[in-house]
Amino acid sequence: MSDPQRRCIATGQILEKGALLRFAVSPDGRLVHDVGMNLPGRGMWVSCDVEAVELAIKKRLFAKAAKQAVDVPADLVTEIERSLTRQCLALLGLGRKGGQVTVGFAKVEKALKSGKAALLVAASDGAADGRQKLKRIAGPLPEIDIFSGAELSQALGRENVIHASLANGALKRKILAAVSRLSQFRGRSGLNTEVSE
Repeated sequence: MSDPQRRCIATGQILEKGALLRFAVSPDGRLVHDVGMNLPGRGMWVSCDVEAVELAIKKRLFAKAAKQAVDVPADLVTEIERSLTRQCLALLGLGRKGGQVTVGFAKVEKALKSGKAALLVAASDGAADGRQKLKRIAGPLPEIDIFSGAELSQALGRENVIHASLANGALKRKILAAVSRLSQFRGRSGLNTEVSE
């Protein structure tokens, strides 16, 4: 089943909601990035990339779409990237609490070999040899490599997290979708294989 579609106010393209960012206007007239896509009020949709957001700001398209004066934060682009990053890391944290995340080289290696891992997570600043060894074992499994060891450690409530894996299930799909949006916004791929669900 495909996502409902919305029109980007900056490019005019009609895209699935998953490829767009949703914005709402707070009661005090401030523009808010609705990362969870669930804030009340009429949503405004912009393609999930920096250029589209900057175009919407430059041409005052948020105010036009909202049909009212809108206070656009000066650091909106940074704020969007931060909230998308927080969303990804919060989902990983949820996986840890639900017992779906395995942490540590030896445990991840074991999870991969036993077929219990469906997604590999590697710290962007981790040593290349360890990452490559696990990637070889993982084969075609998707790998997320856009978070630092410090970010992963904080999200997973452990020290020095470099390697982690996630079991299969709905949470894996949510994490892949969230990482894909963040990577798209940053203009790079954060997944080392195509995401096909």
